[in-house]
Amino acid sequence: MNSEEIEAYLGRLGVERPARPTDDALRTLHLRHLQTVPFENLSIHLGEEIVLEEKPLLDKVVGARRGGFCYELNGAFGALLTALGYDVTLLAARVYGEGGRLGIPYDHLALRVRTVDGGDWLTDVGFGANSHFPLALGERGDQKDPGGTFRIAEAGPDAAGVRGGGDPDGTGDLDVLRNGKPAYRLERRPRVLGDFVSGAWWHSTSPRSHFRQSLVCSRVTEDGGRVTLSGRRLVLTGAGDGEREERQLDTDEEVLTAYRDRFGIRLDRVPEVREVREP
Repeated sequence: MNSEEIEAYLGRLGVERPARPTDDALRTLHLRHLQTVPFENLSIHLGEEIVLEEKPLLDKVVGARRGGFCYELNGAFGALLTALGYDVTLLAARVYGEGGRLGIPYDHLALRVRTVDGGDWLTDVGFGANSHFPLALGERGDQKDPGGTFRIAEAGPDAAGVRGGGDPDGTGDLDVLRNGKPAYRLERRPRVLGDFVSGAWWHSTSPRSHFRQSLVCSRVTEDGGRVTLSGRRLVLTGAGDGEREERQLDTDEEVLTAYRDRFGIRLDRVPEVREVREP
């Protein structure tokens, strides 16, 4: 990323360029990303190509002021953090599904970020309802966050009896838990963005992918709550108490207005889920 692209990205987040790649600056960037860049899968249902390369990701997230799913959001954010001087490693994860079973390889992309303060952080702006701030990767106790209580633990066997894998340095996989429930299993071996192309393709095309089965657009609100548009259902979740307010949007105009006013996304048509059959 060049200096102009960095400034444009920071402008999208509404923050000044940090003087140094510190822990505090990372926390600010992480939260602002969650508040301004929505987690969304609209491209899948609009027939838009998803390209896991730096320039197309920046064109989408910064230029078009859109969001994306994990590969796009953490891919773009990782590029920004690297350009700001952080030590960034891409990590693969498998998401826990029904019955405690793990998803496909390269199911999720997260970031390991090291700072000049000596911090070693699990940084993830692409997992929907997740921590508002980075999690200390080496901490094994509870980590309190506005998004819940999180814990990072050495991985045991999953529901199928499969234990966490081993890495070249002798370390194993990690389980990331939110409010006592496993969210995803994280590998610690370094990856590159191109490794995740197969996962992005599967989630974009497979009838078994929940991203293919439904529409979602969601972000953290400035007061710490959340606003989500699932198809035509607008959900406002309060900070702290978790109180929900739901409203059905009946007309296309209402839906397009919600995308524009709630998420800054301007569309010329309403995305719709279309049936996809198994080959």
